[in-house]
Parts: sequence; C-alpha cells; structure tokens
Amino acid sequence: MTTTQLQPMPGDWRRALAVVAHPDDLEYGCSAAIAGWTDEGREVAYVLATRGEAGIDTLDPARCGPLREQEQRASAAVVGVSEVEFLDHKDGVIEYGTALRRDIAAAIRRHRPELVITLNHRDTWGGVAWNTPDHVAVGRATLDAAGDAGNRWIFPELIERGLDPWDGVRWVAVAGSSTPTHAVDATAGMERAVRSLLEHRTYIEVLTSEDPETYARGFLARNAEATGERFGGRPAVAFELFSR
Repeated sequence: MTTTQLQPMPGDWRRALAVVAHPDDLEYGCSAAIAGWTDEGREVAYVLATRGEAGIDTLDPARCGPLREQEQRASAAVVGVSEVEFLDHKDGVIEYGTALRRDIAAAIRRHRPELVITLNHRDTWGGVAWNTPDHVAVGRATLDAAGDAGNRWIFPELIERGLDPWDGVRWVAVAGSSTPTHAVDATAGMERAVRSLLEHRTYIEVLTSEDPETYARGFLARNAEATGERFGGRPAVAFELFSR
C-alpha cells in the first residue's frame, strides 16, 4: 500500500494565532513547528480557553490555575512566543456554542492572523483513544470562528468594542489530527520543544513516574519520527490544513 506523503506547510504568511483548550496542549502538539516559525521572524500568539485549573487531582483549582498559567507563559517564551491570553472558560466543561465562538472570533480580530492553529476537534485520537470534550469544543469553535471573524453581521457587538472584522485568515491548521495533510520540519525546533514541554513540570510529574526529561523527549521524538516517515525522513510536526 502506498503511503500518502505530507506536503510542506504554506510559507507566505507573517502572523499566526494558536487557539487551544489547556496549558500544555500546544507543547504536546506542535511547539517544534512554532519554534521554527518564530526563528524565521514570524509572529505567533497563543489563546487558551482555560487555565487548566481542573487538570491536577491533587491541586485545588484555585491554586492549580495560576500555577499552570505561569508554566504556560514560561513554556511559550521558550519557543519565542510572548503573547499568551486566557479566555477563562471553565476547565473540563467548556461548552461549544456562540459564547465560545464569540470569544475566539474576538481574539482573531485582535491578532489578525493569516494562519490559525488549533488541536484535534474530532471525537477520537486516531480512532483509538477518546478525545476530551474541551478539545472537541475548542477545535470546532476555532474552525467556525475563523469565518465568524470576517463577518460584520455575526457578533456585531465586537465592532462596538473596536474589533473590526478580519477576513484575512487563509488557513486553519489542526495539530494532532489522524488525517494530516501537511507537515513542518521539526529538526531546528525539537530541543526547544522538549524544554517548552518541560516547563509544565507540575503536570508532567503527576502524569508519569518516568524522569520528566526522558518522558518529554521520548514522547516528542516518537511522534516527530513517525510523521517524518511521510515527510522525506525528516522529523516533523503534522497538521491537517483547511483552506479558507
């Protein structure tokens, strides 16, 4: 059986906005690509729907949220991202709907990206593991909000807040998809991707008993090498790319 090769991601853009549900979603998904993009002088900003406050069983959400926010800001800085926003939806029970679409559309209008990045919005990871409702809701709402952001008659209240329509989103790239179409060489960004994931040390230490660096490096390297089999043998980060 012939394996379909992944295509290089488009390169004719300057600004990207990554929209995900939780701290660490991007670090598990695509931060090696983001490190490479910021090296090239591209602007990337992060928007997170929650602060991940319900993610650690041994930490009360009131303590966990600020800690995970701090770790996320440090993690973003490792790969050259300085703008990190939180929408303050409630972790674990994000609801897909107009309120979420409005918040993401507002972020797109603020940042005016050509490329929007999000995480797997489908029910499963590769038909094997069940995806979380938060990932599904935020991924789906991001795909929708990329269009909402350009329509002045959807969420007209955003115009009253000084957020004029932005119809400049050309692509939405979905990381963690089981049906990827494109990829980015992860070679230059891999070491920083590992360090970026390690900034989420509090979460990693309750997730695994393995040495954190061994765990982070192994997880990212395995995924990059598997993707590279469809990208000329180079370690890579895969995306499912939707054009607008």
